[in-house]
Amino acid sequence: MKKHYSIGSIIWTIVEYVSLIFFGLCAVVPVISCVVTAFKTEEEYQSTNVMTLPENWLNFDNFVKAFEMADMGHAFINSVVVMICVLVISVIIGTQLAYVLNRFEFFGNQLIRNLFLFASLLPAVAMQVTVYNIMTELNFVNHLYGYIIMMCGTDVISIYIFIQFMENIPNSLDESAIIDGASYWKIYWQIMLPLLKPAIVTSCILKGVSVYNEYYCANLYLQKKELRTIAISLYTFVGPLGSKYNLICAGVIISLLPALILFVLCQKQIYSGITSGAVKG
Repeated sequence: MKKHYSIGSIIWTIVEYVSLIFFGLCAVVPVISCVVTAFKTEEEYQSTNVMTLPENWLNFDNFVKAFEMADMGHAFINSVVVMICVLVISVIIGTQLAYVLNRFEFFGNQLIRNLFLFASLLPAVAMQVTVYNIMTELNFVNHLYGYIIMMCGTDVISIYIFIQFMENIPNSLDESAIIDGASYWKIYWQIMLPLLKPAIVTSCILKGVSVYNEYYCANLYLQKKELRTIAISLYTFVGPLGSKYNLICAGVIISLLPALILFVLCQKQIYSGITSGAVKG
């Protein structure tokens, strides 16, 4: 039996596909432009537009210069150290806080949740004056441990992900463990934490990407060259006399490679974690 399509449905389908193609190009064109620019020499970049293909695709001089001049190897180590420390501390604190708020009824429980929600609505930039004063008084500026402690600040989104996921875990598990003589601490470590793996994966993806790409606070609190993260190492090629965008683009590609490789190797676990850790209504 043949299906009859109305003119309205055909037009709407065309609009949908055109919109998908348009927004897909909006996302892909900057990446393509970055790759093209990364392989251009200084003379090619000055004499051609951003979408003109380079003469030699095997010219890796920009990548070598960017890696050496920006000290990206050391910057990458700093970023990895910061990201691992922040993720471990944030997951432990966030899951413990979510466990208390979800499993225990006490005076002020709802107030604490509302305060977290209110804090998430405040723009981070508007609070930087106060945060900078606190960091200065505690002598945390230009220290990697100070930046790590600041980045470990309460992640409200992750806490709500943990809380929503815990609501799908029956209280009977806790009650059975208590009957068997388990303490609340043991219930958290041996029952709740293993069951929260999908939510932890989701939280680590969101938090890890934001920490790895974080520029504003890293540039503000890590001003020493040896403390630079990967996000601010590219600032080496920006100056008052102009920016070397061919080297910047090469550095951007270098900084993207670790995340890209990690995604390719762990994409099955990432997709599984996002699906299982999704907030259910």
